[in-house]
Amino acid sequence: MTNPNHYLFTSESVGEGHPDKVCDRISDSIVDLFLKEDPHSRVAVESLATSNRIVLAGEIRGPESITAHDMEKAAREAVHEIGYAQKGFHWQWLDVEIYVHAQSVDIAQGVDASGDKDEGAGDQGIMFGYACTETPTLMPAPICYSHKILRLISEDRHMGKLPLLGPDAKSQVTLEYVNGKPVRAARIVVSTQHDESIDQADVRELVRPYVAKALPEGWMCDDEHFYVNPTGRFVIGGPDGDAGLTGRKIIVDTYGGAAPHGGGAFSGKDPTKVDRSAAYMARYLAKNVVAAGIADRCTIQLAYAIGVSEPLAVYASTHGTNKVDDANLVDVLRQIVRLTPRAIREHLGLNRPIYKKTSSFGHFGREPEADGHFSWERLDLVAELKRAYKL
Repeated sequence: MTNPNHYLFTSESVGEGHPDKVCDRISDSIVDLFLKEDPHSRVAVESLATSNRIVLAGEIRGPESITAHDMEKAAREAVHEIGYAQKGFHWQWLDVEIYVHAQSVDIAQGVDASGDKDEGAGDQGIMFGYACTETPTLMPAPICYSHKILRLISEDRHMGKLPLLGPDAKSQVTLEYVNGKPVRAARIVVSTQHDESIDQADVRELVRPYVAKALPEGWMCDDEHFYVNPTGRFVIGGPDGDAGLTGRKIIVDTYGGAAPHGGGAFSGKDPTKVDRSAAYMARYLAKNVVAAGIADRCTIQLAYAIGVSEPLAVYASTHGTNKVDDANLVDVLRQIVRLTPRAIREHLGLNRPIYKKTSSFGHFGREPEADGHFSWERLDLVAELKRAYKL
């Protein structure tokens, strides 16, 4: 039986060159392509990648000036940016097939505003947001450090400092928790594509300093529980080794299993799709609640019906960590921010080409940028929440 005061918890991340993440990046590149030309474009494009082949399929409503050739170019550029120029998956020589057609008029009429009707949600579904005090970014620690390991490796690979490592990589961090707080890494797994000229001992020593740098000082696990390429070889990587699909890494994209997930993927969808925009809003609300000192943990759930503007339900839980009476937390949040799809997009500035960056290293726990990237990570509700609770 698990001791609730002493336990291990694990989260994984995958790098930008993982086959599924290649597809997420391609799909989000298509979203950005359309939103750059017309911020009101509708896009729902999935990608499949395998050996020297990419297939795009989905629905769009946007400028006719954007052609299949433009979408193919965006897909190749995404693969090039990741760094794939290997025999079995080369950005320049791979085949690109495109099966993209106009958005269904039945869906469009539910989303479009008309008369007194506001814009409706682009689909039904439930979306969750979460925040906690485990890390400075208010993210769960296992997924935070899993992402950081791969991000540090990726940055140096792109700078030419790791020429013997390839784009495909995965990490997994198991942390020990005592009295509900993470205290050290108990197990670390890193798998990374590498040149066939080096052995696993070399790969291990290339990876080790990045793991140590990603973790808090003194948290590194012992050597016995530090696993690097446990299969013994990882030369063939990316879609040449394993086919990829858009939207298969939703737990990596969110909270690493430390919080619920509604089930909908983010990548490849414009912000009328509440799978994406409402999940961003839920994180925004939860993060501001925790940052305001109302609680140490917060989960927000939003529920929508296709074509309906107002959420069907809003739920909030502080998991017993509230420092003030949060019985009316939902009411306070709804007074501060409107939760219709249009209001979410306007409040967070989501009708912009800001999505390609989200396709790697998680959608949450990132730094908000002046040009609108990761706007849902802002803490601009903290002052209003503190006033509401007289903090």
